[in-house]
Amino acid sequence: MQQWLGGWVLRCGLPPDGRGGRQVAVGRFARYAGRLYPDATERDLRVLSALFTWFFLLDDECDASREPDPAQLRGLLDTALTLFRTGRAPRGALRGPLRRMLTDAWRVPNRRMPPSWRSRFADAAAHHFDGVLVEATNKAGGRRPGVGEYVELRRATSAAYVSYTLMEFTTGVPVPDAVYHHPAVREFSATGNDLLSWFNDLLSLERDTATSGGHNLVLALADEHGLSDAAAIEEVIRRWHESMGRFVELRAAMPSFGPELDAGLQHMLDGVANSVRGTIDWSLETARYHPPKVPATCEGSAP
Repeated sequence: MQQWLGGWVLRCGLPPDGRGGRQVAVGRFARYAGRLYPDATERDLRVLSALFTWFFLLDDECDASREPDPAQLRGLLDTALTLFRTGRAPRGALRGPLRRMLTDAWRVPNRRMPPSWRSRFADAAAHHFDGVLVEATNKAGGRRPGVGEYVELRRATSAAYVSYTLMEFTTGVPVPDAVYHHPAVREFSATGNDLLSWFNDLLSLERDTATSGGHNLVLALADEHGLSDAAAIEEVIRRWHESMGRFVELRAAMPSFGPELDAGLQHMLDGVANSVRGTIDWSLETARYHPPKVPATCEGSAP
């Protein structure tokens, strides 16, 4: 699948020797999609790998500079969101390989999935894009978020909620709104988001120290509480373990919604757990991150 992905980005015009091409070559994004959606067909896994690659390249576009241009970024994101909502991407800031990649990757979900799902996906993407813009605006203005603000912002910038919506695409089993938006399911989903996001923050600390403008849980804790980096890392690990315990408790206490809805519920719960475990496993095998040392106390505790 990774070989197919390399050929696909090349056909979309992404130079193999450029920054984006090198990220695709070493990032193993197809492997990541396979870990999150282990039951996906080969055809669907190609779609998922393509979408993942686009979102990662978008992330790289945002992280490439200490002082991004929020206005330019907004134009790119607005065009992408229009594609998700209407199936068409107007000419604008989204152009070149990024445009061709996204329009091609979106064809199958746009054709196959019902309007209700496309609306849910677009809403999740809009939430993610809002977070990306807030982070870019903070970086451009030299503003570093506090811990509480950062945790909420990270739930958007992680794109985990976008990946959650793709569970229905791969399983074909709908997750009704009554389940998807239930408070217990939302808390479970948010806790899973925190687990995979904070683990990523630990692994990407070296890069984030150089380019994130304080947008990393370790850096936010160090700033707010006057901690050394080492002490802040230990605090993130402690919070991670605490959240993992809560994650397990939430799943065990999840209410039944009745025989007609519980199938969708179980797929949702399994998918969020796969997102946590899959993110950890992929993070340890990709060359995207260069951590000083993998926090083994986190590595061995995921579901």
